[in-house]
Amino acid sequence: MFAPLKTWRRWHRKTNLTQKRHAVASALAASACTPLVFARGHRIQNVPELPLVLDSLNIETTKTMLRTLKNFGVSDELRRTRETKKVRPGHGKVRNSRYVIRKGPLIVYGDENNLVKRTARNLPGVETCSVHRLNLLQLAPGGHLGRFIIWTKDAFKHLNTIFGNYRAKGIEKGGYVLNRNVMTVADLSRIINSDQVQSKLRQIKHSEVAHDLKKKNPLKNRKLMNRLNPYSNKLREIERKNQEERHKKRAAAIKAKRKDKKSKKERKNTFKAIQASLEQSYRKAEDDIYREELLDRYGSSEDDEEDQE
Repeated sequence: MFAPLKTWRRWHRKTNLTQKRHAVASALAASACTPLVFARGHRIQNVPELPLVLDSLNIETTKTMLRTLKNFGVSDELRRTRETKKVRPGHGKVRNSRYVIRKGPLIVYGDENNLVKRTARNLPGVETCSVHRLNLLQLAPGGHLGRFIIWTKDAFKHLNTIFGNYRAKGIEKGGYVLNRNVMTVADLSRIINSDQVQSKLRQIKHSEVAHDLKKKNPLKNRKLMNRLNPYSNKLREIERKNQEERHKKRAAAIKAKRKDKKSKKERKNTFKAIQASLEQSYRKAEDDIYREELLDRYGSSEDDEEDQE
């Protein structure tokens, strides 16, 4: 987890001891399965057999160890791991692990090959492990089964003593018993398609709807309306034609109305003429009023003089 809030977080979980031993045994069995080893990315095209068991690897020098591995077809795998070495990205470079490299072969040795650990430690990607201290993180790195393992003869013989077999219990593991396969034949498709199984199977049941319980509205469901009234399609078609005719008539009427309407220029001239006539009438009315006021004013003074005489 990135940036945990508590240093006392419970990072690890306890696992049953027998369950861990089952996991180690399963990882060992998967290392002998060629498709799983290929799927994990190991290049074992030139390896003579799988699992690869050698008589002895108790060699004095690393050069001789490298030559021995190349003689048994491991050169492609060593080249692959050597080419994947690169600088670790990020700040992990300062934490005493500057380089990263892919996992190569794992050499499992016994007590008779005590020089393997020293002579193989300088080979890139090659790891070593004692058969008495098998590590699940080395047998299945990243949780992926199928690690390419190179065995020495004495280490391979000790497996029955350590894990036991189906006839005897393990000695070093304190009475550990290997998991027994539930199925002797794991080909499920062959079992299912066999005559013995197919003869006992029932026929496939197909659900058929006897009647439809849902009530439908004939005004919204055309199929139901056609069933009730076969003439409904004809009525619908007649109504559609009537709508089209009404639409055409309305469009023609609107077009004719727009055509009979006066132009904008004519309407403007008419408006101007009306305004001019109104102004002229207003002006004439004002003149008449002014003239009457003048007559009233001067006419009243002459009448006063006649009265005095």
